[in-house]
Amino acid sequence: MPDGWPGTAPVTLRVMTYNAHRCVGTDRRHSPSRIAEVIEAYDPDVIALQELIAAPAGSGGVDHARALAERLGYDFRYQPARPRRGGPVGNAILSRLPMRSMKSALLPAHPLLKRWPRSALWAAIRVGPVEVQVINVHLSLVRAERVRQAEALCGGEWLAHPDCRPARILCGDMNASPRCPSYRCLARSLSDAQRLRGGRPQRTWPSLLPLRLIDHLFVSQDVLVRRVDAPRTPLTRVASDHLPLVADLVLRPQAAADSPRLLQG
Repeated sequence: MPDGWPGTAPVTLRVMTYNAHRCVGTDRRHSPSRIAEVIEAYDPDVIALQELIAAPAGSGGVDHARALAERLGYDFRYQPARPRRGGPVGNAILSRLPMRSMKSALLPAHPLLKRWPRSALWAAIRVGPVEVQVINVHLSLVRAERVRQAEALCGGEWLAHPDCRPARILCGDMNASPRCPSYRCLARSLSDAQRLRGGRPQRTWPSLLPLRLIDHLFVSQDVLVRRVDAPRTPLTRVASDHLPLVADLVLRPQAAADSPRLLQG
Protein backbone atom coordinates (compact mmCIF):
# COMPACT_ATOMS: atom_id res chain seq x y z
CA MET A 1 0.00 0.00 0.00
CA PRO A 2 1.39 3.43 -0.89
CA ASP A 3 2.35 5.89 1.82
CA GLY A 4 0.25 8.69 0.31
CA TRP A 5 -1.44 10.00 -2.78
CA PRO A 6 0.59 10.79 -5.95
CA GLY A 7 2.16 14.22 -5.89
CA THR A 8 1.49 14.88 -2.20
CA ALA A 9 3.56 14.76 0.94
CA PRO A 10 2.08 12.21 3.37
CA VAL A 11 0.38 13.52 6.50
CA THR A 12 0.64 10.77 9.08
CA LEU A 13 -1.26 10.09 12.28
CA ARG A 14 -1.02 7.33 14.89
CA VAL A 15 -4.30 6.61 16.68
CA MET A 16 -4.95 4.30 19.62
CA THR A 17 -8.36 3.14 20.85
CA TYR A 18 -8.37 1.45 24.23
CA ASN A 19 -10.98 0.36 26.76
CA ALA A 20 -9.10 1.05 29.99
CA HIS A 21 -11.62 -0.85 32.18
CA ARG A 22 -11.65 1.88 34.84
CA CYS A 23 -7.84 1.38 35.04
CA VAL A 24 -8.42 -1.95 36.78
CA GLY A 25 -6.27 -4.74 35.38
CA THR A 26 -6.87 -8.44 34.97
CA ASP A 27 -5.16 -8.85 38.34
CA ARG A 28 -7.93 -6.62 39.82
CA ARG A 29 -5.44 -3.92 40.74
CA HIS A 30 -6.33 -0.28 40.08
CA SER A 31 -3.36 1.26 38.28
CA PRO A 32 -3.71 4.30 35.98
CA SER A 33 0.07 4.27 35.70
CA ARG A 34 -0.07 0.96 33.80
CA ILE A 35 -2.53 2.43 31.30
CA ALA A 36 -0.15 5.37 30.90
CA GLU A 37 2.75 2.97 30.33
CA VAL A 38 0.81 1.18 27.58
CA ILE A 39 0.12 4.50 25.88
CA GLU A 40 3.75 5.61 26.23
CA ALA A 41 4.97 2.34 24.71
CA TYR A 42 3.13 3.02 21.42
CA ASP A 43 3.41 6.83 21.37
CA PRO A 44 0.11 7.67 19.63
CA ASP A 45 -0.80 11.17 18.51
CA VAL A 46 -4.43 10.64 19.49
CA ILE A 47 -5.91 8.26 22.07
CA ALA A 48 -9.59 7.32 22.33
CA LEU A 49 -10.19 5.86 25.79
CA GLN A 50 -13.31 4.20 27.15
CA GLU A 51 -14.35 3.41 30.72
CA LEU A 52 -12.54 6.17 32.58
CA ILE A 53 -13.75 7.45 35.95
CA ALA A 54 -13.97 11.17 36.72
CA ALA A 55 -13.79 11.35 40.51
CA PRO A 56 -15.26 14.59 41.93
CA ALA A 57 -12.81 17.17 43.24
CA GLY A 58 -12.10 16.67 46.94
CA SER A 59 -13.34 13.07 46.91
CA GLY A 60 -9.87 11.57 47.14
CA GLY A 61 -10.48 9.56 43.96
CA VAL A 62 -8.65 9.76 40.67
CA ASP A 63 -9.87 11.71 37.67
CA HIS A 64 -8.49 9.26 35.14
CA ALA A 65 -8.61 11.41 32.00
CA ARG A 66 -7.00 14.39 33.69
CA ALA A 67 -4.35 12.29 35.43
CA LEU A 68 -3.39 10.49 32.21
CA ALA A 69 -3.32 13.71 30.18
CA GLU A 70 -1.13 15.46 32.74
CA ARG A 71 1.32 12.57 32.92
CA LEU A 72 1.54 12.22 29.14
CA GLY A 73 1.50 15.93 28.31
CA TYR A 74 -1.64 15.71 26.15
CA ASP A 75 -4.75 17.85 25.91
CA PHE A 76 -7.99 15.99 26.68
CA ARG A 77 -11.77 16.02 26.37
CA TYR A 78 -14.04 13.89 28.55
CA GLN A 79 -17.69 12.82 28.24
CA PRO A 80 -19.37 11.17 31.26
CA ALA A 81 -21.93 8.48 30.54
CA ARG A 82 -22.79 6.13 33.39
CA PRO A 83 -23.29 7.45 36.95
CA ARG A 84 -21.30 5.52 39.51
CA ARG A 85 -20.40 5.90 43.15
CA GLY A 86 -16.97 7.49 43.16
CA GLY A 87 -17.58 9.38 39.92
CA PRO A 88 -19.13 8.82 36.48
CA VAL A 89 -17.66 6.45 33.91
CA GLY A 90 -17.19 7.79 30.40
CA ASN A 91 -15.04 8.31 27.32
CA ALA A 92 -12.07 10.57 26.68
CA ILE A 93 -10.02 11.75 23.73
CA LEU A 94 -6.41 12.70 24.43
CA SER A 95 -4.32 14.51 21.82
CA ARG A 96 -0.88 16.05 21.62
CA LEU A 97 -2.07 17.92 18.51
CA PRO A 98 -4.35 20.99 18.52
CA MET A 99 -7.87 19.87 19.42
CA ARG A 100 -11.31 21.47 19.70
CA SER A 101 -14.55 19.98 21.01
CA MET A 102 -17.26 19.40 18.42
CA LYS A 103 -19.96 17.38 20.21
CA SER A 104 -20.51 15.10 23.19
CA ALA A 105 -23.81 13.39 23.99
CA LEU A 106 -25.50 10.28 25.25
CA LEU A 107 -26.49 7.78 22.58
CA PRO A 108 -30.06 6.48 22.18
CA ALA A 109 -31.26 3.95 24.72
CA HIS A 110 -33.80 1.21 24.13
CA PRO A 111 -37.10 2.38 25.66
CA LEU A 112 -37.77 -0.97 27.34
CA LEU A 113 -34.30 -1.56 28.73
CA LYS A 114 -32.75 -0.11 31.87
CA ARG A 115 -29.12 -0.46 30.94
CA TRP A 116 -26.07 1.71 31.46
CA PRO A 117 -26.17 4.92 29.41
CA ARG A 118 -23.72 5.05 26.50
CA SER A 119 -22.07 8.11 25.04
CA ALA A 120 -20.05 9.43 22.11
CA LEU A 121 -17.41 12.13 22.04
CA TRP A 122 -16.38 14.03 18.88
CA ALA A 123 -13.28 16.22 18.59
CA ALA A 124 -11.65 17.94 15.61
CA ILE A 125 -7.88 17.59 15.55
CA ARG A 126 -5.45 19.57 13.43
CA VAL A 127 -2.75 17.43 11.80
CA GLY A 128 -0.59 19.86 9.81
CA PRO A 129 -2.77 21.08 6.90
CA VAL A 130 -5.47 18.47 7.59
CA GLU A 131 -8.32 18.57 10.05
CA VAL A 132 -9.45 15.12 11.14
CA GLN A 133 -12.76 14.40 12.87
CA VAL A 134 -12.40 11.77 15.62
CA ILE A 135 -15.45 10.20 17.25
CA ASN A 136 -14.94 7.94 20.28
CA VAL A 137 -17.77 5.58 21.26
CA HIS A 138 -18.65 2.83 23.70
CA LEU A 139 -21.75 0.97 22.53
CA SER A 140 -24.28 -1.14 24.40
CA LEU A 141 -23.98 -4.81 25.26
CA VAL A 142 -27.57 -5.32 24.07
CA ARG A 143 -28.00 -5.98 20.34
CA ALA A 144 -31.23 -4.00 19.78
CA GLU A 145 -29.91 -0.99 21.68
CA ARG A 146 -26.56 -1.18 19.93
CA VAL A 147 -28.27 -1.05 16.53
CA ARG A 148 -30.12 2.11 17.57
CA GLN A 149 -26.84 3.66 18.63
CA ALA A 150 -25.07 2.71 15.39
CA GLU A 151 -27.92 4.17 13.34
CA ALA A 152 -27.72 7.39 15.32
CA LEU A 153 -23.95 7.61 14.74
CA CYS A 154 -24.50 7.27 10.98
CA GLY A 155 -27.13 10.00 11.04
CA GLY A 156 -27.18 13.78 10.87
CA GLU A 157 -26.02 14.42 14.43
CA TRP A 158 -22.72 12.60 13.95
CA LEU A 159 -21.14 11.13 10.79
CA ALA A 160 -23.62 12.77 8.41
CA HIS A 161 -23.40 16.14 10.16
CA PRO A 162 -22.32 18.92 7.74
CA ASP A 163 -19.22 19.61 9.88
CA CYS A 164 -18.15 15.97 9.98
CA ARG A 165 -16.39 16.00 6.64
CA PRO A 166 -13.30 13.95 5.69
CA ALA A 167 -10.98 12.95 7.10
CA ARG A 168 -13.11 10.98 9.62
CA ILE A 169 -12.24 8.37 12.22
CA LEU A 170 -14.78 6.48 14.33
CA CYS A 171 -13.33 4.23 17.00
CA GLY A 172 -13.97 2.61 20.33
CA ASP A 173 -15.39 -0.39 22.13
CA MET A 174 -18.37 -1.31 19.98
CA ASN A 175 -19.23 -4.59 21.70
CA ALA A 176 -19.89 -6.02 18.25
CA SER A 177 -18.14 -8.48 15.98
CA PRO A 178 -18.09 -7.95 12.20
CA ARG A 179 -21.15 -10.22 11.89
CA CYS A 180 -23.32 -8.01 14.09
CA PRO A 181 -25.98 -5.70 12.55
CA SER A 182 -24.55 -2.67 14.36
CA TYR A 183 -21.10 -3.29 12.89
CA ARG A 184 -22.59 -3.70 9.40
CA CYS A 185 -24.50 -0.46 9.84
CA LEU A 186 -21.30 1.46 10.64
CA ALA A 187 -19.42 -0.30 7.83
CA ARG A 188 -21.86 1.17 5.30
CA SER A 189 -20.62 4.67 6.21
CA LEU A 190 -16.93 4.02 6.87
CA SER A 191 -14.33 1.29 6.34
CA ASP A 192 -12.84 -0.95 8.99
CA ALA A 193 -9.11 -0.15 9.20
CA GLN A 194 -8.21 -3.77 9.91
CA ARG A 195 -9.97 -4.97 6.77
CA LEU A 196 -8.40 -2.21 4.67
CA ARG A 197 -4.95 -3.24 5.81
CA GLY A 198 -5.56 -6.86 4.94
CA GLY A 199 -4.56 -9.99 6.77
CA ARG A 200 -6.43 -11.61 9.62
CA PRO A 201 -8.14 -9.07 11.93
CA GLN A 202 -6.68 -9.09 15.43
CA ARG A 203 -8.97 -9.82 18.36
CA THR A 204 -9.00 -7.53 21.37
CA TRP A 205 -11.03 -9.14 24.20
CA PRO A 206 -10.36 -10.57 26.72
CA SER A 207 -6.77 -9.41 26.91
CA LEU A 208 -5.40 -12.59 28.52
CA LEU A 209 -6.69 -14.76 25.67
CA PRO A 210 -8.39 -12.65 22.96
CA LEU A 211 -11.41 -14.48 21.58
CA ARG A 212 -13.51 -11.61 20.22
CA LEU A 213 -12.94 -8.61 17.98
CA ILE A 214 -15.13 -5.92 19.56
CA ASP A 215 -12.83 -2.86 19.52
CA HIS A 216 -12.79 -1.21 16.10
CA LEU A 217 -11.37 1.71 14.18
CA PHE A 218 -13.28 2.90 11.11
CA VAL A 219 -11.98 5.48 8.62
CA SER A 220 -13.28 7.50 5.67
CA GLN A 221 -11.99 7.04 2.14
CA ASP A 222 -9.60 9.98 2.65
CA VAL A 223 -7.53 7.88 5.05
CA LEU A 224 -4.98 5.24 4.07
CA VAL A 225 -4.03 2.54 6.56
CA ARG A 226 -0.35 1.67 6.87
CA ARG A 227 -0.55 -0.62 9.87
CA VAL A 228 -2.96 -1.85 12.53
CA ASP A 229 -1.92 -3.79 15.61
CA ALA A 230 -3.52 -5.12 18.79
CA PRO A 231 -0.29 -5.57 20.78
CA ARG A 232 -0.14 -8.55 23.12
CA THR A 233 2.61 -8.04 25.67
CA PRO A 234 2.92 -8.86 29.38
CA LEU A 235 1.85 -5.28 30.11
CA THR A 236 -1.16 -5.08 27.76
CA ARG A 237 -2.42 -8.44 29.02
CA VAL A 238 -2.61 -7.18 32.60
CA ALA A 239 -3.29 -3.41 32.39
CA SER A 240 -6.92 -3.83 31.19
CA ASP A 241 -9.29 -6.60 30.14
CA HIS A 242 -9.08 -5.23 26.56
CA LEU A 243 -6.06 -4.99 24.30
CA PRO A 244 -5.41 -1.59 22.71
CA LEU A 245 -5.81 -1.18 18.97
CA VAL A 246 -3.13 1.00 17.36
CA ALA A 247 -3.30 2.28 13.77
CA ASP A 248 -0.81 4.18 11.65
CA LEU A 249 -2.73 6.29 9.15
CA VAL A 250 -2.00 8.59 6.22
CA LEU A 251 -4.34 11.53 5.64
CA ARG A 252 -5.09 13.15 2.30
CA PRO A 253 -3.64 16.70 2.37
CA GLN A 254 -6.36 18.00 0.03
CA ALA A 255 -8.82 17.48 2.89
CA ALA A 256 -7.49 20.72 4.33
CA ALA A 257 -9.37 22.68 1.68
CA ASP A 258 -12.62 20.98 2.70
CA SER A 259 -12.15 21.22 6.47
CA PRO A 260 -15.16 22.43 8.47
CA ARG A 261 -15.07 25.33 10.89
CA LEU A 262 -14.38 24.13 14.42
CA LEU A 263 -16.99 24.65 17.07
CA GLN A 264 -15.75 26.33 20.19
CA GLY A 265 -15.23 24.13 23.21
